[in-house]
Amino acid sequence: VAKAETPPVAAAVPAKPETTPVAAVSVKPETAPAAKVAAEPAPETKVAAEPAIERSAPSADGPSSTAAGTIPEELPGMQTREVVDAPGGTSSEKPLAAPATRKLARELGIDLTKVSGSGPHGRVTQEDVQKHAEQAVARAQIVKPPVAAASPVSISSPVVAGKPLEERIPLRGVRRTIFHQMARSKQTAAHFTFVEECNVTALKGLRERLRPLAEAEGVKLTFLPFIVKACAAALKRHPILNAAYDEVTDEIVVRYSYNIGVAAATGAGLMVPVVKGADTKSLLEVAQEIQRLSNDAQAGKIARADLVGSTFTITSLGAAGGLFATPILNFPEVAILGVHQIKQKPVVLDGHIVIGDVMLLSLSFDHRIIDGHIGAAFAYEVIRYLENP
Repeated sequence: VAKAETPPVAAAVPAKPETTPVAAVSVKPETAPAAKVAAEPAPETKVAAEPAIERSAPSADGPSSTAAGTIPEELPGMQTREVVDAPGGTSSEKPLAAPATRKLARELGIDLTKVSGSGPHGRVTQEDVQKHAEQAVARAQIVKPPVAAASPVSISSPVVAGKPLEERIPLRGVRRTIFHQMARSKQTAAHFTFVEECNVTALKGLRERLRPLAEAEGVKLTFLPFIVKACAAALKRHPILNAAYDEVTDEIVVRYSYNIGVAAATGAGLMVPVVKGADTKSLLEVAQEIQRLSNDAQAGKIARADLVGSTFTITSLGAAGGLFATPILNFPEVAILGVHQIKQKPVVLDGHIVIGDVMLLSLSFDHRIIDGHIGAAFAYEVIRYLENP
C-alpha cells in the first residue's frame, strides 16, 4: 500500500447529525507558538471563530488546503482536552484520525474503529491503517475457507398416463466432441467478432459464367470455393490469423501451410472437413475437394485424416445464414470466418444508387493473439478479393 504525503491538517471532531450545539474544544499551548483555540466558559459552549477547527467529515477529495488555523497532527507542546458533549448529547465513538487518514481508510475499505492508533492520545495514523491492511491481506492468504464442490444437477423425468414427456439422449460420439470443444474454445479464447459488408455482385456474375465449365467436370460450383481461395490468399498477407496457440509450451505457432476447414452440418452433427493446401489448388480443384468431403461427411464415411490439420475455418449456413453471427473458434485455431446469406440491397456505384448482391462476413478471432486492426485488415483483404474476383 503506497504511503501518501500527509499535509498538516486540522484535528477532525465529527459533527452530530442533529442541530444540538457542538461541544467546545480548546487547546492549551505550552512552549510552541501554536495557533490559539479559545473556548468560552460553560454552560453556553461554542467554538471560537478564530482559528477555525474542522468539524465535518472530510470530502472525497481529501482535506481542504485553504482552511484557516489548521493544526498539524503532532505539534510540540500541544495537548488535546477531552471532548465534552453539549447538554443532552453523548460522546463520539469515532477514533481520532486526520482527514487524510480517514480518506486512506475509506479507499482501503478499513474500519477505523478496528485499528489500534499509535499516535498521541490514541490517534490513528496512516501508518496504522497501512499496517492493518497488510495484516488483513496476510490473514486472508493463510486462512482460506473451504469451497464446496458443485454437485451435479440431475433432471427428473415426469411421466403422464404411463408415457414419458422427455427423451434422454446419451452424450457420445460427434456430439460429445462438439460439446467439449465448444465449451473449451469459449472458456479459453478471448473471442472478438468483426462484421463487414461485401458486395458480391461481380462474383455472382463470374460464378454464373464458370458454372457450365464446372458442371462439365461433374462439379457443382458454389460460392464457397471462391471464399476458400480468397481466405488462403489473405492468410499469406496476414499469417498471424493462420496461427495456433500451444498450451503446453505457451507459444504462438504460425503455420505456413494453408489448410482451410469448411464446417458442414451432417446428420451426426457439425463436422469440419479440411481442404489441404488450398493455396496450391485451382478454383476447380478446391470445388471438387469440397464436394468430395461434403459427400463423405453426409454419408458418414469421412476419414479421420480429412477432419484434422486445419489452420483456419470457414463456417456457413448457406441460404439460412441470417444477417450475421458470432462464430466460435475451432480451437486451437485463432480465427474463423462466418459467411452469411446474400441479399439484394441498394448500393452506391459511381455515385449512383443501384441494386447489388450483398452479404455480411463475420470474422471471429482470439483477441489475446490478434489485435483488432490486424483482424480488420484481414477481413478487408478477403472482401477485396471477393469484390474484385
